[in-house]
Amino acid sequence: MRGILILIVFFSMFTVASLLVPSPMFPGNFFCTLIGQGNNQYTDFLSAIFNGVVYGVILGLVFIVLSKRLEGEK
Repeated sequence: MRGILILIVFFSMFTVASLLVPSPMFPGNFFCTLIGQGNNQYTDFLSAIFNGVVYGVILGLVFIVLSKRLEGEK
């Protein structure tokens, strides 16, 4: 349960940060380049959501692994 909460927090932080930062962030800008510029009005939102998913999952997994390792040391 705690891991899902951490995942949601990291996802929302990186999604909002990707929307607020004026320069494109990797991998969201790469993903939008792959799908094309057909939906130009949605590329910023797709990029932000993709960044939130990627970085949220990575940091969520790092947090879970570190917390399991610290619990194992007790």
